Amino acid sequence: MVRFITALLAVSASLSTVWATTTCSVDSPCPEDSPCCSAYGECGVGAYCLGGCYPLASYSIDSCTPAPVCVNKTYTWDNLDKAASNEVYLGNATEYDWVYSGTPLLDNGNLLLTMPNNSVGTLFSNNHYVWYGRISAKLKTSRGAGVVTAFILMSDVKDEIDLEFVGVDLYHGQTNYYFEGILDYDNEINATVSSNTFENFHEYTIDWTPDAITWYVDGTAARTLNRSATFNATSNRYQFPQTPSRVEMSLWPAGLSTEAEGTIEWAGGLVNWSSTDMEEHGYYYATFGEITVECYNPPSGANIQGDKSYVYTSDSAVTNNTVEITDRNTTLNNFDDTGLNMTAGTTAGASATASSGDSVPTSNGAGTVPGSSDSGSGTDSSSSSTTGFVQGGTTTDKSGATSQNTRIRQGSLFAVVVAVVALVVI
Repeated sequence: MVRFITALLAVSASLSTVWATTTCSVDSPCPEDSPCCSAYGECGVGAYCLGGCYPLASYSIDSCTPAPVCVNKTYTWDNLDKAASNEVYLGNATEYDWVYSGTPLLDNGNLLLTMPNNSVGTLFSNNHYVWYGRISAKLKTSRGAGVVTAFILMSDVKDEIDLEFVGVDLYHGQTNYYFEGILDYDNEINATVSSNTFENFHEYTIDWTPDAITWYVDGTAARTLNRSATFNATSNRYQFPQTPSRVEMSLWPAGLSTEAEGTIEWAGGLVNWSSTDMEEHGYYYATFGEITVECYNPPSGANIQGDKSYVYTSDSAVTNNTVEITDRNTTLNNFDDTGLNMTAGTTAGASATASSGDSVPTSNGAGTVPGSSDSGSGTDSSSSSTTGFVQGGTTTDKSGATSQNTRIRQGSLFAVVVAVVALVVI
């Protein structure tokens, strides 16, 4: 996934002369009038301040909205009532469990993440952050050169725990991790899968505690990373993922001609947009079945001041010690708001969509692409006990995808870059 973000950032940089955008980094944070730094390194308001907002490159540490706490839940796929496009989602994780970009579909009770011709695929992200837990996914990967299926945990400060599948190797998954976005591809280790990952469902699990990460394939441990093994003497710290993270599932093209040569080689070559799957279905696809999230308790000594959201309390270091659990609201009134003022504008309804180019992040700041989305409502809860905060209310819900006839990019993180990449390739 780091390769994916890096590639999108490169596209963004190359198009900076076409769209006037304000870019952001730790050394060059966002200005006060567009204070939120998106995952793609651009400043804005609204959805820029929601999941993926990078607090260390934003105007201030509280420019990003608080992140909804973990919820124990099993997800199956009958409809998309609890999922919203990035053009609709305002941070209410009780109303929507998932936010997506691209074109998710349904197939016999499963969720399909699709990648139509010359697109950048589909990203499906859970809105409830996990601060240690056990996450399992039953899935069948996509296939083909340049096509990557991913099941990962990603934090807003770029801690990352990966399980990725390259479409030319249908008998291995690639386990990996990153600390605060520091690139080190040597951390990658293959996990063997017993049968073809495209033709057969397998269950993949990431078990994440303050002391270790274990990747499982069909119930068997494939790799364990101990925190003690990640100590970096130069920085005098453990480079171990330790901040609240979202579960993300995606299908993306690492084999585009615009990618770096090393990325294309890693992905097994260029994507074949005339493959059997493209000819038969009109898209590449990965199939996701049941997803289960089990929340573990916060780490020892956690700063617990509530039970609704996570925030960071320092911009000098982002570790366990700088995360606070609060009762702060996670929902914006509308797409003009930010974490600095979450009620600046008129309250937007569930069907409201973003209208300005700096309120929904893309990789080039060009704005939004119209789309449609089904919306639904529902209630979930997280529980607290008399002895202290316990992560995760226990609920079971079903989520899914829109009509199979829907082919519109759903006004999302990648909506505009889909069109741009298509133009570049054509």
